[in-house]
Amino acid sequence: MIQTIDSSLACHSADLTELGINDIMRLLPHRYPFLLIDKVVDLVKGERACGIKNVTINEPFFQGHFPGHPIMPGVLIIEAMAQTAGALVMHSLGIDQSNHVVYFMSVQEAKFRLPVTPGDRLLLQVHKVQHRQMVWKFEGRAVVNDRVYCEATFTAQLTPKK
Repeated sequence: MIQTIDSSLACHSADLTELGINDIMRLLPHRYPFLLIDKVVDLVKGERACGIKNVTINEPFFQGHFPGHPIMPGVLIIEAMAQTAGALVMHSLGIDQSNHVVYFMSVQEAKFRLPVTPGDRLLLQVHKVQHRQMVWKFEGRAVVNDRVYCEATFTAQLTPKK
């Protein structure tokens, strides 16, 4: 069964904070080819955000996944959700990537419903489930054209750089 998005998690960029690529690079240490989000919209500090990933045939992973039938790897879809959550955390706390980094702790209940292919525009919806000290738990969804392509629950920890 194909799921459609829950309107309570949908992106509504008209009313809230938006982060461009330069803001994202200030918040996250990721760089090409591993920076997987192009923009963050509908950011509510400490609560939720929606990232945007424009998927193009020029992505380096398409050379080998799979030749003649390009599919975005599921782990990279989850990584894009996590990067959206990481930008949310760093922006919410008012810190940048020069002194802290966000690390995955766990991924649960990942479901891949449809393949992501070149030309898709992923909306990466994340919202906080729980936050204790420097540990944050999120639920996330990757949506294309109002259809859920991937969903997962994941936990990450904000850690000072050594």
